[in-house]
Amino acid sequence: MDVKQLQEHPPYGMIAILFFGAFIAFLNNTLLNVALPAIMDDFDVAPAIVQWLTNGYMLVSGILIPASAFFIQRFTNRQIFFWSMSAFTIGTALAAFSPTFGFLIAGRMIQASGAGLLMPLLMNVMLTAFPIERRGTAMGFFGLIMFFAPAIGPTLSGYIVQHFSWRTLFELILPFSVLILILAIFKLKNITPNVNIKIDVFSLILSSIAFSSLLFGFSTAGEKGWSAPIVYSTIAIGTIVLIVFIIRQLRLKEPMLEFRIFKYPMFALSASIMVLVSASMFSGMIIIPIYVQVVREFTPIQAGLLMMPGAIVMALMSPITGRLFDRYGGRALAIIGLSITVITTFLLSKLTLTSGFFHIMSIFTLRMLGMSLVMMPVMTNGLNQLPMKMNPHGTAMNNTIQQISGAIGSAVIITIMNARMAKRTGELMQAGQDLATEELSRLAMLNGINFSFFVSTIIAAFGLGLAFFIKRVDPNEAKWNEERLKT
Repeated sequence: MDVKQLQEHPPYGMIAILFFGAFIAFLNNTLLNVALPAIMDDFDVAPAIVQWLTNGYMLVSGILIPASAFFIQRFTNRQIFFWSMSAFTIGTALAAFSPTFGFLIAGRMIQASGAGLLMPLLMNVMLTAFPIERRGTAMGFFGLIMFFAPAIGPTLSGYIVQHFSWRTLFELILPFSVLILILAIFKLKNITPNVNIKIDVFSLILSSIAFSSLLFGFSTAGEKGWSAPIVYSTIAIGTIVLIVFIIRQLRLKEPMLEFRIFKYPMFALSASIMVLVSASMFSGMIIIPIYVQVVREFTPIQAGLLMMPGAIVMALMSPITGRLFDRYGGRALAIIGLSITVITTFLLSKLTLTSGFFHIMSIFTLRMLGMSLVMMPVMTNGLNQLPMKMNPHGTAMNNTIQQISGAIGSAVIITIMNARMAKRTGELMQAGQDLATEELSRLAMLNGINFSFFVSTIIAAFGLGLAFFIKRVDPNEAKWNEERLKT
């Protein structure tokens, strides 16, 4: 089936299978966060050790995503899906029945090795199966996975861990993984073109070192501080190796990750906006739970319920936003969405010690509504300018940018919060205020949180400024880029 015929009759059944496989994989990104204390008690391990269940998952995915462009070009979508979903299923089974913590870690890493390729694969299939005029709607459903799955993870796992064993998290996922594999045997077809290219092993090594070092460094900066040797050394190594990696990619005829896609102006602009939006969004999703649990003293379940409507709104809005994108383009949606984001983030910088549950929930939900109008339209508009041959590189680059910018944004915002908190503590003590230690800590943390949201407001405002430069990509321009690439 050629591309034109495929786009006239997209394989919806096959896409649904990929959709559910990616949904389960993305859900696992945040599913274990709430369960870590229970696992610590079960296996008698320290917090620094158990944290590798989440950090390790992130690092393995972070290594695979930049390399996904090569795998998607080299192998058929059927081969990639069966390998990825099989690895994910085996890892899930090993984790569910793990007799020791070592087996659990191994299962989690095997899970991640499968999950890392599922999202780029689904995105690439969407770009291949749908013409530019209908990509917004298709990518809107992709956004449903991207934002809804990780958002419901903590709430779902909180309920399960409270009433059942943490192993239930894996036991529930396992039959669904097996069912998806069985359905794929009958429904999955090869639709993406593949090229017989060779992997540049040195590029793979450089990429693995660079992105894993950066992700680890920035992820631990918020906890250990920027002055910790493990933080600044890994960030320095990651930065140096990343520069070497980029230089090598620009010199290779068939690079593992094509950085020349930034010569397409709308892709470069969309990537810049995504950096700012991802940094603002992910940092906010970390600070809100800290505020509601530490300052307002809500339970973890209450914190999850407070954030749940935002996730639901984002999920419901993603397909609607996709349709609006197909009709009106990305500029208006991005401007409206970022305006809402700027206003609501600023309102979050005005939280108090007595802000009510529904007040916080309303602002957070509106903020997620704004984000839903930005993320997928901006990303899709940038990808639309790329020739089809570049789609694997575009999806790999977008996913990599989101991971790195999310980690950097979270680390920077947490650092700002801690610094402001320490400063405010000193000011209150110097003023001689007669406060209990706990009350003093809450006041200082509130000040740090408010200032962090003010910084996030500025970050979102820069994104809003860039949104005015978005131009709708004409289908004829994309076809011309395709033809020019062939010559």
